[in-house]
Amino acid sequence: MRFLILFVFLLPAFSLQAEVIAPHTRQIVVSIAPDWNSSSGRLQLFEKRELEWEPASPPWDVLYGRNGLAWGIGEHPSPANGAHPYKCEHDKRSPVGVFKIGKIFTYDSALPKGAKFPFHTITKEDAWIDDPSLPDYNRHVRVDLRNPPPWFEKQRMRLDDPPHRWLVEIRHNAESPIPGAGSAIFFHIQRGPKIPSAGCTVMAEPRIRKLITWLRADAVPYYVLLPRSEYLSHWKSWGLPSPQSARQLLD
Repeated sequence: MRFLILFVFLLPAFSLQAEVIAPHTRQIVVSIAPDWNSSSGRLQLFEKRELEWEPASPPWDVLYGRNGLAWGIGEHPSPANGAHPYKCEHDKRSPVGVFKIGKIFTYDSALPKGAKFPFHTITKEDAWIDDPSLPDYNRHVRVDLRNPPPWFEKQRMRLDDPPHRWLVEIRHNAESPIPGAGSAIFFHIQRGPKIPSAGCTVMAEPRIRKLITWLRADAVPYYVLLPRSEYLSHWKSWGLPSPQSARQLLD
């Protein structure tokens, strides 16, 4: 409970953020859900050409958390009215908002052909902490297997689990993680065409390969996930693709 109290107490600080999309960003991944309770939606890639966002791919189907969506902690201002839930650990909801895209984690020793993005090959030493009581909550850590900490078995990153072959970090609650506000949010391969996730944005393997080969670190890519109504309310003030550019997602 103390973690959630701290989360609510700190929310006003996030609303002071003045900039949502960095001015030098040239890539945005946009996903729009029909409503807050949706566990599925569509995603499309956009590139900035001159001053306008233009589609860089057709839309494709994705799945979210099985319980729908909740406001996350990212680059967007925090909503003031509290009309919709905030992301919490184990709530089975995908975080809504604008987020930086972090490193790629993979079982492979190299990325797909044509990809150029920071990545890390997962080994038996790797863990991602989702226990709010641990000091490295929502962090990737590596441990010494000769003397592993007592929490390691429950926190280690999965090996030989096909949906986790490609993990692209969505930096929710990442800069100064608030314990209990949600952790380990990624793009990854779906377990089935109708099987939602525990909070990640998941898709068919050919789609995530497309995403990985498209991403470029020097383009400073962001991920935007919003219900349709929120997208129409915020696109202009947040500097997102116009409804005309994103019409295939909004239809």
